[in-house]
Amino acid sequence: MGFHHGFVKVVKNKAYFKRYQVKFRRRREGKTDYYARKRLVIQDKNKYNTPKYRMIVRVTNRDIICQIAYARIEGDMIVCAAYAHELPKYGVKVGLTNYAAAYCTGLLVGTPL
Repeated sequence: MGFHHGFVKVVKNKAYFKRYQVKFRRRREGKTDYYARKRLVIQDKNKYNTPKYRMIVRVTNRDIICQIAYARIEGDMIVCAAYAHELPKYGVKVGLTNYAAAYCTGLLVGTPL
C-alpha cells in the first residue's frame, strides 16, 4: 500500500505576508542561539535576585577579549573586561593572540585592579 501525496503549492500571498512575524534581529543575523542562551543565563529560582556571572572570551585576528558578564532584562551587564593588547604593560610583548596570551588575559580579567 503506497501513499501518494500530491504537491502542495506554497501560498505566499498578501495574507501570508500580512501575518508574517520576523525573527529577532540577532537570530536573523545568525549571531544568537536563543535556545542555548536561555540555558546559559537563567539563574536557579532559589537563588532569588543573585546574578549569574559568566566569562565571555572572544579571539580576533589581532586581540583576545575576556569579559565577565551577567544577564539583565535590559541587556547583559559587563562587570569587567581585559584585553590582550594590555599585556605589554605586564611584560608580554609578542604573540598577543596565542594560547599563552589567552591564559594571561584570563588571569588579568580575574585580578583586582
